[in-house]
Amino acid sequence: MSQEPLSQTQDTANPAVDCDVAIVGGGVAGTTLACALKDSGLRVRLLDAQTQDAAAARSQVYALTLLTGRILNGIGVWQDILPKITTFTKIRLSDGDRSGDVQFVPSDVGLDRLGYVAEHTPLLSTLQTFLRGVENVRVTCPAEVLAVEYGDDCATVTYSLEGTPHQLRARLVVGADGARSRVRTAAGIQTRGWQYWQSCVTFKVKPEKSHENIAYERFRKNGPFAILPLTGDRCNVVWSAPHGKARELAEMDEDAFTEELQRHYGDAMGRVRVISPRRVFLVQLMQSDRYIKHRVALVGDAAHRCHPVGGQGLNMGIRDVAALAQVIRDACSQGNDIGSLSVLERYERWRRGENWTILGFTDLLDRTFSNDFLPIVTVRQLGLWVLRNVQPAKTLALQLMTGLLGRQPQLARE
Repeated sequence: MSQEPLSQTQDTANPAVDCDVAIVGGGVAGTTLACALKDSGLRVRLLDAQTQDAAAARSQVYALTLLTGRILNGIGVWQDILPKITTFTKIRLSDGDRSGDVQFVPSDVGLDRLGYVAEHTPLLSTLQTFLRGVENVRVTCPAEVLAVEYGDDCATVTYSLEGTPHQLRARLVVGADGARSRVRTAAGIQTRGWQYWQSCVTFKVKPEKSHENIAYERFRKNGPFAILPLTGDRCNVVWSAPHGKARELAEMDEDAFTEELQRHYGDAMGRVRVISPRRVFLVQLMQSDRYIKHRVALVGDAAHRCHPVGGQGLNMGIRDVAALAQVIRDACSQGNDIGSLSVLERYERWRRGENWTILGFTDLLDRTFSNDFLPIVTVRQLGLWVLRNVQPAKTLALQLMTGLLGRQPQLARE
């Protein structure tokens, strides 16, 4: 993965461009897309503002759906990722301290597992290692994108590499550069959405007893409280609370915080010990007005963001990647221009509607469960009763959460 200027790798088949696809952003979504385009016959360049080590050195934890696992398996990297992450086999959903938990088990969807939990560093570093063996992809980093200009025949990306400006011409630019996407801004694509009244405090703990590969989602009036199982019998906690309360939790001394945590965590795993710094982040719902324009497509957080309840954020991005890779490959095999609107609209039609479903689902969950307004409490208790007692409803909800509902990309079937 040389860091040489792109002018040295000009596409001799089309001297007007330096590569076919330029992916801006070397996070999980961007790197996965580069991996998904292996053996495509396309010249792919991945640009990231950070070194690969810096990009991988983050503390995030992700819930991965069954569909995400199938997509990564179709790419060929899953066998390297799976030993480094946790597989969970039960989900317990509860409404505060009220009785009547809903328990989801693999037999509800006729499988042997319900999902996975991955830490950012082993996930991204494994994708990066896989990418080193992909001959048609080259990585340039740290390369800060300064501007993107979209023309009729190609897009021109101006970036800085070791303080020296360079330009890259590509048939298609993919924005995988996060919620503050420069690619999206340069294309003039607007976004809609709002910040929630909540922030999330996230951290890792070591409980006294085994987590038994169970994922918990506990709804309280101030927001969801999620416990995700990690390797080594650790757990990751995502604690949603109003902004002021979240800051208070983050600033508490260790003993006071541990006692407050224990009250919310419960005693099913015995005493818990906090083993990482507490990190606070704001919660936002965002949807781009468009996912595409001529010679540009957006994936992941550059296109949308959702409430972390249900752990759907990264999975939406991986589904974007699989869909876009399939559209690009199909267009290439048919001799179509991969950066044209007629091709990219196939991707937008596929993903934007499905993502609206997830955005609406997570927003409804948070708003319905994060309050004590009696009529809403009554409605949600009825909903939980239905999930406990009406198997088709339970199966449908689980299919949505695991990614098995909706159009399945080709990669997930390979």
